[in-house]
Amino acid sequence: MSGDFKTPSQVTFAPLDPPSRLLMGPGPSLTPPRVLGALAAPTIGHLDPRFLELMDEIQVMLRRVFGTANALTFPVSGTGSAGMEACMANVLEAGDRVVVAKNGIFGGRMADIAERLGCSVALVESDFGEGIDPEAVATALAASDTKLLAFVHAETSTGVLQEVAPLAKLAREAGALCLVDCVTSLGGIPVELDAWGVDLAYAGTQKCLSCPPGLAPVSFSERAVEVLKTRRSKVASWYLDASMLLNYWGGKRAYHHTAPINMLYALRESLIVVLEEGLSAVHGRHMKSHRALVAGLEAMGLSLPVAPALRMPQLNVVTIPEGVEDAAVRGALLRDYDIEIGGGLGPLAGKVWRIGLMGHTARAKNVSALLAALETTLGGLGANIQRGAALPAAHAALAD
Repeated sequence: MSGDFKTPSQVTFAPLDPPSRLLMGPGPSLTPPRVLGALAAPTIGHLDPRFLELMDEIQVMLRRVFGTANALTFPVSGTGSAGMEACMANVLEAGDRVVVAKNGIFGGRMADIAERLGCSVALVESDFGEGIDPEAVATALAASDTKLLAFVHAETSTGVLQEVAPLAKLAREAGALCLVDCVTSLGGIPVELDAWGVDLAYAGTQKCLSCPPGLAPVSFSERAVEVLKTRRSKVASWYLDASMLLNYWGGKRAYHHTAPINMLYALRESLIVVLEEGLSAVHGRHMKSHRALVAGLEAMGLSLPVAPALRMPQLNVVTIPEGVEDAAVRGALLRDYDIEIGGGLGPLAGKVWRIGLMGHTARAKNVSALLAALETTLGGLGANIQRGAALPAAHAALAD
């Protein structure tokens, strides 16, 4: 092995040249050129007066997309999972009881984090592809004093959209905080934290906000902030301690860690893009693209396992036809058409595809491109599909 070692002067690499893909998986989504342009703006210091102004602007816009007036609303330096851990670590202490309503992979991740924090976790489980049962949640909350109820708004692993307000009401009636995963929902469908009565929420930048991955917007209600301030012990994570981060994102602007300057430029630009289009228009575009995709898939003879009333528009789960190999189709789409779609997770691995229509990706031309490529690919593999029906059905749905 030692004979293969090369000094830095002997090592050469080709110029960076990533392929241009149509990203239609569970994330990341396509990034608008103006957001990519913001990433390339000159880097300045994280305590520069101009950068502090940009931080204020980001917070104002995040409150609008989150549907909240929460003062403690800011982006954590890290991906969506860092946002999940930040929300839980700041309000939970060892011995606290947590109810996690799980109907997919990411509900399970919430339970894992709570257990790592030394909490007692009561799981309310639903089958993958099903919604959460409010009666089961109410029963779990009534069983003992509960510090936190946690669940996912838009479960990325299954394509199920969960109604938030009824579960948040149950949490409040039980004296518990309510934490909601908005990673795949923020920017794609309405999120109304204040109207729903949600205390803690987190998201990711790479889904419906169409910003590269690397930041996790979070929001803490006044109730959550009060719990944070009256903790018996220090927050388990120094890096994610919101009491210190508040001093940077709040009025004092006290140094905590070096903020990812250019990623925050990109988030600011992506939020401007969303708000310029208008939240209602953005949400409508996601729904219109979803309806066209579903019409095309069903006309082709494919099925969606999630009931229509539970489907989210931005992440569509499709049953893989009998006799078709998952990886063969996804590989062909990537190789022949530069289109990425996602495979199933957990018990759904090898059984479904996950097709994302998130943010900048949620457009009619992308729906048409995918349907045409998928039809050709499946036809070439001998799948039992209806040829020539998908695009007319999608175009009819778009015109409706």
